[in-house]
Amino acid sequence: MLTALVILVGLALLFDFINGFHDAANSVATIIATQVLKPWQALIWAAMFNFLAFFIFPLAVAATIGKGIVEPACINNASIAAALIGAISFNLLTWYFKLPSSSSHALIGALMGIGLVQAGWHGLNWHTLSIVFASVFVSPIIGAVIAYGLIQFVPRIRNNEDAGKVLGIQRLNFYKLLQLSSSALMSLGHGGNDAQKTMGIITVLLYANGYAHGNFHVPFWVVLTCYSVIALGTLSGGWRIIETVGYKLTKLKPPSGACAEFGAAAALFLANHFGIPISTTHVLTGAIVGVSPYNQEKFQSWKLLQKIFAAWIFTFPTAAATSALTFIVIKHL
Repeated sequence: MLTALVILVGLALLFDFINGFHDAANSVATIIATQVLKPWQALIWAAMFNFLAFFIFPLAVAATIGKGIVEPACINNASIAAALIGAISFNLLTWYFKLPSSSSHALIGALMGIGLVQAGWHGLNWHTLSIVFASVFVSPIIGAVIAYGLIQFVPRIRNNEDAGKVLGIQRLNFYKLLQLSSSALMSLGHGGNDAQKTMGIITVLLYANGYAHGNFHVPFWVVLTCYSVIALGTLSGGWRIIETVGYKLTKLKPPSGACAEFGAAAALFLANHFGIPISTTHVLTGAIVGVSPYNQEKFQSWKLLQKIFAAWIFTFPTAAATSALTFIVIKHL
């Protein structure tokens, strides 16, 4: 049993690592596209703040994943293995096709699949899932609205002569400082939300195998390990998706890039506070939509945006079907 647990923890950490490089674009695409930092500098910057989320956020999202998606009776080694394989497979598929999909929704969809195949509709916690489904639509809107509001406001501050004197910095440096700040907050929010999903999975495994007892709590070593691994994943870079988010949706300038990240970061911080596992990919894409009216070029490709939306729609059912089929195969083996 211990060997199986070690293998499954390793598989969970592999998902955590893939989550990092798959979603690295969320933290660094805009800052690279606007040439504020070189690619390797941006990845180090993002990875550092991914890890620093360790010191900031409570473990509310980990608790939601660990005890809020699937009924406890459906949790065992085979089901968690199937869920992780389903989520990892979907992440690698969308990475291959350069589509910025949601690692979070892939994992939640995979958990839904194992719950449904074992106990039908009764295997799922629909109260929590209703909140998750609502966040699919609400979180990008929040990111877009905040980003749109900021893009109206920020240039006025910079262009105001008195404000410029108070700030005492040149126009270019002002926007560079804004983007460094917004990227740091975006990376904090990403680390705080996404690393905790893996924490929830590993903690569930510990309880299921008798290595944790009492009320749900995440061991310190799990917290530290998950934040470290997602930071390493981010550091490795997800160049295929960085290209899509940073260059192909719309041409970002420093003001619009900073406002997009501030909008996405605000949505992530709210979600982390309330323990809602949301998609960093969704909120950033929504925020980029919010600032697009500021750019003369607008969207580079509406067809690409349609493909991204299609990937979002199919994330839950595809990951669920993959994990359900994987679980059936594992049980027969």
